[in-house]
Amino acid sequence: MSDGIVRVLVVDDEPVMAAAHAEYIARIDGFEVVGIAHSGREALRCLRDSTIDGSDSIGAIDLILLDINLPDANGIELCRRIRAAGLHTDVIAITAVRDVKTVRAAVSLGVVQYLIKPFTFATFADKMHGYLGFRQRIADTADLATQDDVDRSLAALRTRSSESTRAQLDKGLTEETLDRVMSHLRMSDSPHSATEVGSSTGISRVTARRYLEYLADEGVIERSLRYGARGRPELEYRRNVTHSATSDIQPTE
Repeated sequence: MSDGIVRVLVVDDEPVMAAAHAEYIARIDGFEVVGIAHSGREALRCLRDSTIDGSDSIGAIDLILLDINLPDANGIELCRRIRAAGLHTDVIAITAVRDVKTVRAAVSLGVVQYLIKPFTFATFADKMHGYLGFRQRIADTADLATQDDVDRSLAALRTRSSESTRAQLDKGLTEETLDRVMSHLRMSDSPHSATEVGSSTGISRVTARRYLEYLADEGVIERSLRYGARGRPELEYRRNVTHSATSDIQPTE
């Protein structure tokens, strides 16, 4: 990650799912998909190519998004083969497999995140931002880490799951509209009023304010007062750049 970008290999035997995960990655700053593999054999070939100097087929791989159920290999066994080859590429498991034995095996092999299907983009992005924070903290740490360095790095992986907020959306809020509001706020770092957000997203000012207040209460955006030349001040909202979930709340798959 010398250029600051995490280079990702997506491994999933279902082409539609692999393409969806690649598209998800493309929507998150700090990541780049450098390859897609539909089998363990393809994944190993991509990893081998990535370690060959001067290879034009694929660049260095920093992270593997790995499905556990592959047609020619179990993902856990594939992880073992990767580690046995002396490769320390990070792995995030993306799978419907949830039995404790598999989860423990994944953890023992250094899988840094375990994401259970199905999930929303919000949850996916939450995990990716957590991983990115972990990686950046490790990179910023000196050769000899303190206990605080280690604790902070590991804490970055334990992000709050955005799935926990979905129940609150049942109170008249929808993830589709929430995504439209967040998309507008992501367009710039400038503050926006409820009127401006409503006009841009095609919803009423009152509705826009409900969503903006929800996001502000969640800590995803910040609210402040805008003072004009005349009349009462109005609330304005902007992205909270310190919040890892700023771009996480997205519609369900």
